Parts: sequence; structure tokens; C-alpha cells
Amino acid sequence: MIFAASLVFQNSQNLKRILQYALHYDRNLKRICGLVALLEHLSEILKILDGALKANASMASNYAGLLADKLEGAGDGKQARMIRERLARAPVALANAQDASNGISFGNLPVDGESHLHTVDVSHPVEDDAPLLLPSAIAVRVGEFIANIQRYDELERVNAAMPSRLLVYGLPGTGKTKLARHVAARLKLPLLTVRCDTLVSSLLGQTSRNLRRVFEFAQQRPCVLLLDEFDALASARGNERDVGELQRVVIALLQNIDALTENTVVIAATNHDRLLDPAVWRRFGFRIPMPVPDAALRKQLWAQFLLPYMLDGIDLERLSNVSEGITGANIEQVCLDAKRAAVFAGSSQINESELLRRLGLNLAMAGGILLSTVEAEVYWLREWSPKYFSIRTLAKLYGLSIRQISKVIKEDNDHGAQERLRIGSGSTQSPD
Repeated sequence: MIFAASLVFQNSQNLKRILQYALHYDRNLKRICGLVALLEHLSEILKILDGALKANASMASNYAGLLADKLEGAGDGKQARMIRERLARAPVALANAQDASNGISFGNLPVDGESHLHTVDVSHPVEDDAPLLLPSAIAVRVGEFIANIQRYDELERVNAAMPSRLLVYGLPGTGKTKLARHVAARLKLPLLTVRCDTLVSSLLGQTSRNLRRVFEFAQQRPCVLLLDEFDALASARGNERDVGELQRVVIALLQNIDALTENTVVIAATNHDRLLDPAVWRRFGFRIPMPVPDAALRKQLWAQFLLPYMLDGIDLERLSNVSEGITGANIEQVCLDAKRAAVFAGSSQINESELLRRLGLNLAMAGGILLSTVEAEVYWLREWSPKYFSIRTLAKLYGLSIRQISKVIKEDNDHGAQERLRIGSGSTQSPD
């Protein structure tokens, strides 16, 4: 009997120890889970700390709101509520960060110390029904860049993540700014646009200060930072005409880029990629050239930019062929001009003759040809495409008589017309 009682006592003590171990295990497990959760949101926590250390209430409140959203999305509603209750004690902070994914707020826009003008423009692009039309290979590369940002944590776990930096280069009008807006819309982030040439100051050291203010502003919350006219700041060093200040600007630019976290997506755009410093190229793992559209893409661009007008009676193949060598921006401008003309005329359709007329005038302007009179326009269009722009067609387009148009064409040597209106090749291809 005594033995049995002793055995029961020992078993109860063992059971007590097991329960204590289980309790300690449960507490430790909760601590471990808490640490894992902390690591998942470490980026936001560090940004909140940065904002506090810099006395930047807007930055701290924005990232606190973002942290609350992420915690709530992960099922930690209690912790999210605690953060929002703390923010509610500061009405301004709450207004800035009550919904970091929608109610985006930044502090005061940075200002150039010399001109006193803002150096950053903040916009909020949204995805629309009109897709961004790109050559297939470039569209794939853009998709890879966006996926690198969206799945950054997964890639980082296998040491395959690349910094969220993209360099786009090409002729003016090839869609570099539209690409940046597309990326911002896909990521649902605000777009901060900086014209880099506006950061350059004649005051010693002011350009570097402008740079620092822009990058500090961009780090207040996740965003896409577009550095337009990038070559104004990132031109190659070592030129004999360089002065120490310009070299210091490039160094400051590189340091600011290196200091950014993955929360700031950088897109640098330039028309002059050959001018860029080699060290700048190394900062951008993603590099995308923006070429002039090919025939297939031009046909798509014409169709898209002419919407919502019906395309009946419009030969897209002809438009694609005649617009060889011009950019998407040129095509868009021609379509906008033609649509406005249709509205002013009270027409429900786009007239192909008017469309080709405006294309011809656009090509003349692009070629540096001055057409200051109706007579000059008539002569240019007739020389550009005598087959399509017959005397009858020109008379109808300009509301003149056939006799008047014939007179203009016969007087083609007056006022130095031959010298003024040289017909080039390539970008001024005739639709014949």
C-alpha cells in the first residue's frame, strides 16, 4: 500500500514536471513565432525607427500605418489595432497613415534652395483599359522587373533578389515616362517624378543638397522614384571640362542610390545613354532600351490611339507603312489632332485624308521644315505624296478651289519653295 502511494506521488511529480516543460515550450514557441513575425516586418520597423531618429513624423506615421495593414492582413488584428490606437493620439499622424496602401501622404515637397521651386512631382497612376504597348521581348523584361519587386522576399531567401532599379533609355517619345507610370500603377505605388536637370544649381554644393533632399523624401514611404533626364546628373567623369563640383555630384548620386532600400523603386530615364558614367550602369541590374516601334507595333498604336472612333475606312496597314521611323509619341499626337478636328467638325468618324495630312505635317516638323502658310503646307503634302494628295483631295482638305490648288503647285519656285521644302528620306516616307 505504501509502495503504491509512493508510486502515485512520483507519477504526479513527473506529470507536474511534464506540464511545466509543456508550459515553457508553449511560451518559447510563442516567443519564436513573435520573432519570426518581427523579422517579416523588420523593414517597416526600421523605417519607423529611421523616422523617429530623424524627427520625421510623416515618415514614421506612414510606415506605422503600413505595418498595421500588414499585421492585419497576417491575422494579427490585435497588434494592428494597438498601432492604430497609438496613431489616433496624434491626429495629424493618423490622417497621414490611417491607410498606407491608399491614403498616401508625404511630408513637405523638397525645394531647390536657389530657385525655391519644388524638385519633385507626386502622382498616383492607375491601371486603365489601354495597355502599354511594347515589343514582345521588352514586355517580358518589364514583367521580370515587376516580378522581382513583388516577390522580392522569396528571391532574397535563395540569394537571387536584385535591387529594385531600372534604367530605361531611348529616343524622346519612345515611352520611357509611360513605362514608369505603368510600373507604379502595377505596384499600386505613388510615382515621384524628378527632372534631374532642375536639381542642378550654380551654387556650390547646392546640387548635392538637392539630391539628398529628394532621396530623403523618397524614403518616407514605399514609392517609385523616376529620375528623368538622368544624364544631367550621371554624365561620365574624367572629361577634361569637368570640374570638381560635377564629379562630387556623381559621387553623391551613387551614394544616395546605394543607400536606398527595396521599398524605393528607382527608374532612371535618359535619351543619352552613351553619356552615362560607367559606375552608374553598374547600379542598375535591369536595363531596358526603348526602340522606335516596328511595323506591327505601329499598327497597334494607330488602332489604340484612334479609339473610341471606329476604324472603318481607315487603312491601318498604310498608316503603319507611312509612319516608319517615327515614335509612339508622334503617332499619338497625330491621332489626338485628328480626333480634335473631328470634334470641331461635328463628325462621328475620323477622316483618313485628314489623318494623313496631319501625319505629313508632323513629319515636316520633325524634319525641321518650316510650314508657315497654307500654300507651304499644300506644296509639302503634294511633294511628299502626289499619288495620295491629288489636287482634288487637297482642295477638299483646305476648302479651296481646284484652280487655287493648281496655282499653288505651279508657283512652287516662288519664295524659295524648293530650297525651303527639301523632301528627305526615311522618316518622311511617302504613303504611295
